[in-house]
Amino acid sequence: MMGDSEHARPERLAEQPLPPIPRVDGGDSDGASVEYSHYRTQLSRHRTGLSEHRTDLSEYRTDLSGDRTELSMRRTGMSIHRTRMSADRTLMSVIRTSLSLIGFGFTIHEAFAKMLDAELIHSAAAPRNFGLSLILLGILLLVGGIWRHLQFARELRARRREMMTVGIVHGDSDYPVSMTLIAAVFLLMVGIAAMLDVTFDFALFG
Repeated sequence: MMGDSEHARPERLAEQPLPPIPRVDGGDSDGASVEYSHYRTQLSRHRTGLSEHRTDLSEYRTDLSGDRTELSMRRTGMSIHRTRMSADRTLMSVIRTSLSLIGFGFTIHEAFAKMLDAELIHSAAAPRNFGLSLILLGILLLVGGIWRHLQFARELRARRREMMTVGIVHGDSDYPVSMTLIAAVFLLMVGIAAMLDVTFDFALFG
C-alpha cells in the first residue's frame, strides 16, 4: 500500500572504531604474519558490518522511491482531471455569453413585436433583424465553443491513454461525460428554436 514501506527505516549505525594496528616484532616474521592476518580479519568484519548497513539503507531508499512513483502517478492523474474541469469552466463562460446574446436578441424581437401588435410603432423590421443577428451570433459562438471543447477533450483522452500505456498514470478512475457539454447542446437547440421563431414566426415560445 502506498505510504507503507516494506522495510522499516534502519537504525542509525553506532560508530565503531577501526581495530588498532598491531605492533609486531620485526624479528619474528611468523608472529607478525599471524598478527596481521588477525588484523585483516577484523577489518573485513568491520567492512561487512558497514556493507550490510548500506544494503539496508539501499532497500529502504528503494521502498521510498516506489512510494514517490506511486504519488507521482496519482498527481498526474489528478492533473488530467483538473485540466478537464478547466475546459468545462471555459465552456461555461461560452454558455453564459451565448445565453446572454440569445436571450437579449429574442427579448428585443418580442418587445418590438408586442409594440407592433399594439400599433405603437409602424414597423419592427429593424429591431427584428437586430435581435435575429444577436441570436445568430450567440448560436455561432456556442457552436465554436462546443467544437473546441470536443476537440480538446479528444486530445486530452488520447494523451491520457498514452500515459496509461507507458505507466505514467493508473487510469483506474472514471472519465465521466461532461454535464457542461450536455447543457451547451441543449442551449444550442433552444437558440436554434429561437432563431426559427424570429425568422419564420413559428410562435414556438408563445
